[in-house]
Amino acid sequence: MPRVAIAGLAIESSTFSPAQTEAAAFKSRIGEEIFSYYPFLAVDSADRKRAEWFPTLRGHAIPGGIVTREAYDSLVHITLEMLKENLPYDGLFFDIHGAMSVVGLEDPEGDFILKVREVVGSETLISTSMDLHGNVSQRLAEHTDLITCYRMAPHEDALESKQRAVENLLERLENGKGKPKYKAWIPVPILLPGEKTSTRIEPGKSLYAKVDPITKKEGVIDAAIWIGYAWADEPRNHAVVMVTGDDENEVKNGAEYLAQSFWDVRNEFEFVAPVATLEESLEMALSSDKKPFMISDMGDNPTAGGAGDVTWTLNEILKRPEFKSESGPSLIYASIPGPDLVENALEAGIGAEVEGYVGAAVDNRFAGPILLKGKILSIKEGDRDAEVEVVVQTGSVRVIVTKKRKPYHYEKDFTELQLNPRESDIVVVKIGYLVPELYDMRGGWIMALTPGGVDQDLERLGYKRINRPMFPLDRDMADPDLSVRWIKAADQL
Repeated sequence: MPRVAIAGLAIESSTFSPAQTEAAAFKSRIGEEIFSYYPFLAVDSADRKRAEWFPTLRGHAIPGGIVTREAYDSLVHITLEMLKENLPYDGLFFDIHGAMSVVGLEDPEGDFILKVREVVGSETLISTSMDLHGNVSQRLAEHTDLITCYRMAPHEDALESKQRAVENLLERLENGKGKPKYKAWIPVPILLPGEKTSTRIEPGKSLYAKVDPITKKEGVIDAAIWIGYAWADEPRNHAVVMVTGDDENEVKNGAEYLAQSFWDVRNEFEFVAPVATLEESLEMALSSDKKPFMISDMGDNPTAGGAGDVTWTLNEILKRPEFKSESGPSLIYASIPGPDLVENALEAGIGAEVEGYVGAAVDNRFAGPILLKGKILSIKEGDRDAEVEVVVQTGSVRVIVTKKRKPYHYEKDFTELQLNPRESDIVVVKIGYLVPELYDMRGGWIMALTPGGVDQDLERLGYKRINRPMFPLDRDMADPDLSVRWIKAADQL
């Protein structure tokens, strides 16, 4: 059986946030632990039996600020040392996100795969799985042999995509064809946020529907479109199309067709839901009879790389007279880190009055810490991300305060805190487009244009290093060259 290793690091890192990500933020599965993440590689699964597996480290962190060099170096070092223990390998599954930024380092995923190549050699077949919001630099394209990414946003096909990357790898090892003869790479000068490129709606829906038919062409292994990551300021941040296979014409035609299709619809991308200022959003929510009315606090979205502790939105909510009384419209705010208040709440206990500072410990550019005062409704300890969660009621607002930042995606995130989001008049979440469970729960929905490290107004971010011209920053730019760039295999460099 082929000998196949597994490795990878995954995070989205905003370079427009003052936050930094340390090694402790990564949930690192090491060795056999890795298999728990991949149901298609469970002990009795068909794919597990097709190879002898050598898992090293697969680290995943909630999106955040730029990764410290020390964190990156330490995680990569562990990976490389583990890879050295079981050489040689026929194949390697490289499971990354593609939007990691590291202090003082250009193109971290390209650097990482190059370091992996230096250990495993240029002959080992590497298959890379990515998020469609990742970035594919030319260096990353050169050193991977097979590559794919998600075709859905929200990413309901994440595990399916990873399985496809593994099965493409195993098939090429089993049939003896090895590295594809052709790798087509086309940079597309478009940089858009995920909130405008969801595959739930047009034009993203139809654009991504064109990918799978390309993969069915004789001589094509896989095809992919990367939207790219909008909140990092590096030359590799832009859209990309890649197609791999053994038939030169099919690979070329498929890649150029997808790239041109993307460019042709560039002006059609709009936010996946109505957008408004926070004030307008609150007015809509207060006048709506639909429950719960969801408001996305987009600018500080921790699932896109925001620090998660910007207090601007919560501060504006607490100022409003409608929420001053307990009998006012019910509003759940999820969430704000406040270790000071959490410590006080643990001492005081449920039912007691508590006060403490919350937020703005990392990102205080838009508003300072809030001295939050209120009644403790519930306390939950032991959460993997938040560690401790406290619900504090002030007026008719229920604020979820966490020891460490946590995104709130699921109904149980609320019900485990004795909150019923379905019965709340308004639910405010630090998120962009709603993940499936929140989307299905919504009565009404508006995305609020709030400030933060993942500000949706890209022109306010102040890019200095991305390639220009870039759509939509340079809306009147000339049509780009979208012809294929052929990428050499790692053993031909």
